[in-house]
Amino acid sequence: MGIIAKPDLDTDWKDSSNCLGVDPDLFFPERGASTREAKEVCRGCIVQEDCLEYALANGEKFGIWGGMSERERRRIRRQRALERQAAARTAEAV
Repeated sequence: MGIIAKPDLDTDWKDSSNCLGVDPDLFFPERGASTREAKEVCRGCIVQEDCLEYALANGEKFGIWGGMSERERRRIRRQRALERQAAARTAEAV
């Protein structure tokens, strides 16, 4: 996949990805289309977590990254935001 990252993000992991050389269109299915094939490529990939963290840090809103869809990544972002808020409230209470 062609990855254009923010300058401070490490993308060396992409050279070890299962998707290297796979048609990028597979990872950007049309709305309502199956994501199964793309997620299958990600399954077992040694850099799946790096890919997911890249997408989360870079604000990727489209496509399958780290084996997760946009909706799944939004859920992770929301959960992490709630955890940060709770941690901040706990720190303020101390």
